[in-house]
Amino acid sequence: MSDLRTALVTGAARGIGAAIAISLAESGFNVAVFDVIDAGETLQAIEDAGSHGTAISGDVTSQHDRSMALERIMSQYGRLDCLVNNAGVAPSVRADILEAAEDSYDRVMNINLKGPFFLTQAVANWMIAQKKERTEDWMSIINISSMSAYTASPSRGEYCISKAGVSMATKLWAARLAEHGIGVYEMRPGIIETPMTAVVKEKYDKLIGEGLTPIRRWGQPKDIADAVAVCALGELAFSTGEVINVDGGFHLRTL
Repeated sequence: MSDLRTALVTGAARGIGAAIAISLAESGFNVAVFDVIDAGETLQAIEDAGSHGTAISGDVTSQHDRSMALERIMSQYGRLDCLVNNAGVAPSVRADILEAAEDSYDRVMNINLKGPFFLTQAVANWMIAQKKERTEDWMSIINISSMSAYTASPSRGEYCISKAGVSMATKLWAARLAEHGIGVYEMRPGIIETPMTAVVKEKYDKLIGEGLTPIRRWGQPKDIADAVAVCALGELAFSTGEVINVDGGFHLRTL
């Protein structure tokens, strides 16, 4: 078994997930990157940070791929201390909820909610087993949600519903795993500069400039990553089920 703590980050080939993987590597974790696309750049960055990484090609919606990923981590590191459920997609086409397609709904819900739920189930059972041998070791599950969990966007309703589901899943897992000493947290990003938001950059440049967020800048993937690292390291060990808004203050109701 590795002497270093080990993390699994889904959807970590780019964007927020890549930043999280790198931050955890800098914090002393081995990092397994699980994604459907090539994660070579992230893997190189993990190694440049002085940690060991492994890239696992797989789909979070596939039970086979989820099991394969955990088996790979077990054989390579012998432990798993942190799961970051980051993999997620927006609708392929933004459509009014009066016209949204069922296949788009299924795709978004499977990737954003169903897959992470059952991956968490498998990881939680493994962590509970590990806790019997390593009672003092800190373990955590961190869900990457969105301000869309509570902000209605009728042109991408399936995304909002999926992220609201992630918020409830966080509460459920936090309540269930607290007795085992496993912390569960929800990161709620705001407007973050990633490939997913590139298509609406001009719109949000204007809104941010007009004061949509009290902190008048785009969020960066590193903003999320730094918050994840705090939870993964056990700095908030007497908190669980917490929502951490990383949104430039968007959640504040200001006049």
